[in-house]
Amino acid sequence: MIKYWGKENKELIIPMNNSLSLTLDAFYTETMVTFSKDYLADSFYLDGQQQDEKATKKVSRFLDLVRQKANCSLFASVESHNFVPTAAGLASSASGLAALAGACNEALTLDLSPSALSRLARRGSGSACRSIFGGFVEWEKGSDDASSQAVPILSDHWEEELAMIFILIDDQQKEVSSRDGMERTVETSAFYDGWLSSVNDDLKEAKAAIADKNFQALGAVAEANALKMHGTTLAANPPFTYWSPDSLKAMNLVRHIRQTGVPCYFTMDAGPNVKVLCQKSEVPAIMATLETQFSKDRLTCAYSGPGLTILETEVNK
Repeated sequence: MIKYWGKENKELIIPMNNSLSLTLDAFYTETMVTFSKDYLADSFYLDGQQQDEKATKKVSRFLDLVRQKANCSLFASVESHNFVPTAAGLASSASGLAALAGACNEALTLDLSPSALSRLARRGSGSACRSIFGGFVEWEKGSDDASSQAVPILSDHWEEELAMIFILIDDQQKEVSSRDGMERTVETSAFYDGWLSSVNDDLKEAKAAIADKNFQALGAVAEANALKMHGTTLAANPPFTYWSPDSLKAMNLVRHIRQTGVPCYFTMDAGPNVKVLCQKSEVPAIMATLETQFSKDRLTCAYSGPGLTILETEVNK
């Protein structure tokens, strides 16, 4: 809803600003981690396929943090199933690293609190710290490893009245990763200072809208904040954008629906896919209009999700 775009500390993944998200149910990751003295190295399987050295090394770096915390030297097998298109701007890293943190916590019986899990997940992917919790969540940037963490925003379950329709423009891996795009923008964009000077006011507006259960106020600030974030990429050196022609078509269609009297607002993360924030009661009307321009298989409706959940498996039964 209010974007995280820029790191103050790259090693600890401490952001330049606080951010705010809504955890959803439709896109998620299931992960199982097994530590064993029989393993000679870490292994990483995603959707049944063993991953290459680069992907495995990223997972191993996170496992090293866990091993240090647990005073453990065992290698691990990580098996993940992504119900999110990977690296397509649909928060697969947030989902994946939150699941990995939770699975490591279970595998090594670390008994970490939700706040401690949030801080651990942040070290793998900044946005993952918010995915530990359900509903509306704020990532408090903090100033160090102990204070940069996510906290739930109480809304008296108002989020259960909302929906998010995903217009899947492109589920392929994007050319500029979120991490690289963020770094390039912070270091070179002439527009970045303007983004940073206004984002705290956006956050205050969003939190006030949640407290007041004011859907239109929340939608308006979320849409404006997304456009500002994407605007910073156009002034980077070299410039880039995550938008495609169909992204623009989707945004214009959402504006058209809103002009007909149906309240809805768009937002986008670091990718071409457009998300439409609306109220549950308006989903059928909005979907009917979207289907005039986009095929049904490119549309997914999501609702508020529960955050990290521990699943029973044959192993831990």
